[in-house]
Amino acid sequence: MNMCFVTINKYKLLIWILFLSTPFFSFSQEKKTATLYFNNEPFVSVLTSLEHVFDIRFSYPDKIIEEQYVSLSEKEWSLQDVIDILSTQSKLNFQFINERYIILTENELSLDEIQVLDNVIINSYLTKGISKKKNAVFHLKPERIGLLPGLIEADVLESIQQLPGVTSPNETASGFTVRGGGSDQNRMIWNGINMYHKGHLFGMISAFNSNSSENVLFINKGTHPRYGERISSVVDISSHTNVANKINAKLGVNGISVDGFIKIPVIKNKLSVLASIRRSYTEWIETETFKNYTNKVFQTTKIEYENEASDDFYFIDYNVSLNYKPTEKHDLKISTIYIDNQLDFFGKNQPSNTSFNDILSIKNEGYGMQWDWKLNPKYQLKTNAFVSKYRLNYNFIEGNNEEQLSDFDKRNVIFDSGINSEIDIKVSRKSNIALGYQYNYKDVSYAYLKTEELSFVLDSDQRRVTTHSLFGNYTYTNPKVANITAGFRINNYSSLDILKFEPRILVYKKIFKNVGVQVSGEFKNQIINEIDETVVSDLSLENKLWRLVDGSKFPVINSKQFSAGFVYSSMGWTLDLDHYYKKIEGVSALSLGFLNPIDSDFHIGDQEIFGIDFYIKKSFRNFNTWVSYSYNDVTSTFQGLNNNKSFPSSNNISHAFSTSLAYKWNKFQMAISWKWRTGKPYTEAIIDSDSGDISFDKINDKQLPEYHRLDFSTTYHFKFSKENKLNGKVGFSIRNIYDKKNHLSREYSGNNSLNDPIEVVDKTSLGFTPNFIFQLIW
Repeated sequence: MNMCFVTINKYKLLIWILFLSTPFFSFSQEKKTATLYFNNEPFVSVLTSLEHVFDIRFSYPDKIIEEQYVSLSEKEWSLQDVIDILSTQSKLNFQFINERYIILTENELSLDEIQVLDNVIINSYLTKGISKKKNAVFHLKPERIGLLPGLIEADVLESIQQLPGVTSPNETASGFTVRGGGSDQNRMIWNGINMYHKGHLFGMISAFNSNSSENVLFINKGTHPRYGERISSVVDISSHTNVANKINAKLGVNGISVDGFIKIPVIKNKLSVLASIRRSYTEWIETETFKNYTNKVFQTTKIEYENEASDDFYFIDYNVSLNYKPTEKHDLKISTIYIDNQLDFFGKNQPSNTSFNDILSIKNEGYGMQWDWKLNPKYQLKTNAFVSKYRLNYNFIEGNNEEQLSDFDKRNVIFDSGINSEIDIKVSRKSNIALGYQYNYKDVSYAYLKTEELSFVLDSDQRRVTTHSLFGNYTYTNPKVANITAGFRINNYSSLDILKFEPRILVYKKIFKNVGVQVSGEFKNQIINEIDETVVSDLSLENKLWRLVDGSKFPVINSKQFSAGFVYSSMGWTLDLDHYYKKIEGVSALSLGFLNPIDSDFHIGDQEIFGIDFYIKKSFRNFNTWVSYSYNDVTSTFQGLNNNKSFPSSNNISHAFSTSLAYKWNKFQMAISWKWRTGKPYTEAIIDSDSGDISFDKINDKQLPEYHRLDFSTTYHFKFSKENKLNGKVGFSIRNIYDKKNHLSREYSGNNSLNDPIEVVDKTSLGFTPNFIFQLIW
């Protein structure tokens, strides 16, 4: 693989490493006292600062610190002195469990009533509101997430992309890959509902509104056996779970859309309703942000080249959740979500008087019910039922002098439903057992239809798969020994007459005071995936379609992953290192035309992935700075391709590096980061200048130039008055400050005819892209 880099970029990399590493050496010595100053700071911000300075952890319900603020005069403070002041100002109890862990309560609790205390191993991962737990789960709380570079809102999917081992080769919010896996191998769940359309504006913007997202779990290893269906990662998004006791509302606008959110109590402590909506306004006002996004999305399509053209695009999403608590033992949540993207493009070629009309509609709607029943202190039953409907319709019409010449349709429809039931048993203070059953039914179809003088089907498929799954999980927690999670999952794909067994295990062991090691292994299977198929459309935007496996020609995709690493956290320092190996069997390579230049047949093969994720962070005073690095070696082997020899996978990003510096002072925040990574591999086409004959080099033997960009964000929170509960937030961000033209992919375009010329299609990244936000919060 070609690993040569331009010399000047090496210097850029070195300068940024030295610049952002300087604080590591300047602030390496901490004392038992610290100079602190808080001026009417939110309580949660003060607690986060104390955790960094004194290497401690607080555990508390969010509601007890809401609307509380803290002031401290500037001087040297000991931890005990600070806690005495906080206890007086807040009227809360601070209870030390050990030298590091403190719980906050409104009333005294016994030790038997204290549950999750020593579960977090890294707090404020990247920034506040993101933590990593001993079960290897990343826990994101969008309401509390601090500012991340390039973002002005706590976008769920964009925030996940900042984590080590997560990259987006095509620079979209929804197209990210995890540890070398495909983007379709990431399972997206919202309130227990499987989601298939993940991004607005062809993936550029997350389809999940962060205003209504209270908790997000991101899992890339040691997956709990309740999660099946995908082999790479899980993103489990939950809206607010507790019954609201007061009205909370938000209204905001940014460079592309307006959004609103409201949470209303209906019956005190019994019933509340949450609703959020977001819609683009770009049909009426085209901001610089939207223009840059569309320039990237529509490059190399007719929309970019047609002068006499009109295009109408908009997106909308909304969700509603009802939380009902009839008794202390029962919690019921009923939810619905709707995501819609619409595009209507009309262009006309005056010399030939030929017109083109592209109409694209993508919708995903879901309905879910979740019921939790606490039978007694030892037993808890959780039941979930859902329905998800996804529909993609693309219509391309070509005409001449108002006479229709051809009509092409592309359709993809998914109906997904399921019921899950799980019982959690608290065997002892150190042991828990979970047992569950899941039923799932999927009906997936796609079709390509073309009409000229006659109508005919280019390709179509419809499959239905019913799955019955049993799972069990045992958790043992003993700080003196280890934290052990061991489980299994059995999938019976009854429609395919296939049975799969999936063992899972994860062990966390503290070997020194501030150092823990983590080892995990898991088997996973997947029966639905995306195929990349471009037939007629020159639009070529949504050419990925979902398809079910059939168990023979398209086998069940199987993954085995093993990982080992360690975590260090002390005195504001955090270090996380993980090695992993994946073996994936049953993946398919499918493209039509010249997107796959070797041939257009179906091929089934395997992938091997070796990787390392490294992350180091230092927190001091009002600054956070971190560096992350990921190494990935993804190779594919397909029968009938490349002489049956392995070759680099198309999504192989060998090296990815990022570094960031963030500053917070009172209610002002700013963050800057630099990202660098190696380019994607591609297959080179060699065109004979005399004969025009085309030949192809070895598959993915060439590499695009390296990718790098500099991002910046800043926000300011303010109150309109001390008496008024109305707050505000303003901010702006810039992506790609120095306007680097990064190459994202290289493909070859043609109409599958010997007489048509073959063109190189290079797609590039976002250029200099500003964005803004203004938000009102009640």
